Order: sequence, then C-alpha cells, then structure tokens
Amino acid sequence: MPSALEKLTAGGFSVGVELPLDNDWSPAGDPARRQAGRLPGEPDLTRHGELARLADQLGFRALWVRDVPLYDPQFGDAAQVFETFSYLGYLAGVTERILLGTAAVVLPLREPVLTLKSAATVDHLSNGRLLLGVASGDRPIEYPVFGRNFEHRGEAVRKQVALLRDAGAAELPAGIKVLPRLHKPLPLLVAGLAQQTPSWVGEHMDGWLAYPGTPEDHTRRSVLWRSVAGAKPYISFLHLDLLDDANAPLQRQRFGAAVGRNGLIGELHAMREAGAGHIGLHFRRSHRPVREVMEEIAAHVLPHFHDDARIANGQPETA
Repeated sequence: MPSALEKLTAGGFSVGVELPLDNDWSPAGDPARRQAGRLPGEPDLTRHGELARLADQLGFRALWVRDVPLYDPQFGDAAQVFETFSYLGYLAGVTERILLGTAAVVLPLREPVLTLKSAATVDHLSNGRLLLGVASGDRPIEYPVFGRNFEHRGEAVRKQVALLRDAGAAELPAGIKVLPRLHKPLPLLVAGLAQQTPSWVGEHMDGWLAYPGTPEDHTRRSVLWRSVAGAKPYISFLHLDLLDDANAPLQRQRFGAAVGRNGLIGELHAMREAGAGHIGLHFRRSHRPVREVMEEIAAHVLPHFHDDARIANGQPETA
C-alpha cells in the first residue's frame, strides 16, 4: 500500500487546500468578521466540517492545518483556531480519502513523547493519511508561556525528529512502548529550515514545505532542495482569489494571486515545472464563496493534474 507521501505526489503533481476554508481576508469577509465579533485573523468556522468533507469529495489531494497555539494580536492570524492534533482527529472522522497534513507542528513547544503519541493516533484513526510537517516556530512570545527556550529551539527540533523516527526506542525505558504502534514510519516534512542547515534537512526529512512564492522563487528554492535532498518532494502553498472571468489575467498579490481559472491552470503548470510536487490552495482572500471556488477548481482545474479528477468529470484517463 502506498505511503501518504507517495499518494501526495502520485502522478508527479497534486493540488490540496489549506484550512481554514473561509474568506475573512476579502473586502466582504472582514465586515462580516467584525459583525460576528471575531478577532482579526480569527476565521469563520461555521461550515468548517462541511467544507472539509467537500474538499475530500471533490478530489483535492490534501487538507493542511497549521499549529498556532496562542492568538497574538501582533500577528493577527489564528490559523484554523483548533488544536492541531485534536482537529486532525476530527477531520479523520469526517473524511475518507484526503490526506491530512500539518504545516507545521511547532515541535519545541510540545512534549516530545505526547507529540509522538498524538501523531501515531491521528495516523491510525485516518488509516495512514497523516503527513507530519514540523517546524521550529517563529513567534518568540510563545516560548516563555510554555517555559521553553527560544534560542535552543533548533536543538529541540533535532532531538524530537530523532524520537519520531525511532518511535521513542532510544528514549524510553526497556519494554516501554508508545501506542498505537506505527506500522510505517511517519512522513516527516519540514517548514523552512527549522534552524538547521540545508544538508541536515535534506538528510533527515522526507519533504520540504516551502513558503509561498512565484514560479521563479520555487525554481531557485527547489534547486537548493534537490542539491541536498535529491527527489524528495518539494511542497508549497498559494493564496488564491479565483476571479469570475475564466480568462482573467494573473495579478500577483502577497503570497499568491488573483486570477481566472485558465490562468490558475497555467500558474500551477509553471509551479510543477519549477519543481513543486504539491501546491495547497489558501482561500482567505477570495472575493467569492469558498464552496463555489472549490467546486469550480474541481471541475475545471484538477482534471489537468489528477487522474481521478478526470475520471470523476467524465474525461478519459489519458486526457
């Protein structure tokens, strides 16, 4: 049976979505947030389960969640609000096929053995769908709250990666195990460099979660990644405002673009040529309802990249 990482990059390239599936950063979304009394950066979660199930049904390859333990008004971004592993357990129960990825768990803030147990639990409950993205964290205010040392976070990452790799065998007393047992090693992906050298990351991690950028950015970054990691997957994200006009030209925005679906197809092809194996779409800047945008992408964009989407849309497998 293929691993979650093999499923992610099956066919050479795939498209997923990044939660939360709302559009609070749009001109219409921000007033709605204020009216509902939500904090800046706190998403609308009223339909989160419904939209996660829809992403699964429409054939998106992965759902990505972030790890933001504390709301900091200086950052103004609460991600998907829910605690990462608890939320992944819920998502595992309401979806069937879609992969479940973290982008990314802040390892130095977490108790290492419980992180292993949480990840193993989600992987078991989801039938092997977990993609464990990890990071060192970039919000200094969180570290004293958790009693952790910000300056030593790189060392903490290395120690926890070793523990995740051997399921705690080197740390636990003889005969002591963490259950549920992992039948396959967890796919470990790293966001950025996590305070490590490129060579360490390339040797010890299974894939790279790169920050959003243009195809030119991804070309430069993927060259570095290939030099230290060979063919291991390069993964990134795109903040998307899908315009009504299918032929609307691409307009660059911070971390992404406003574009019609035909331009989106071109942009994703360019990212694939730049070396990306997967792109997660982020919809918080969308002027249009998220459900409508997801359905349009599933009908007209995914068939260019996913064989199963071609079949679902009545197209031959060789289209």
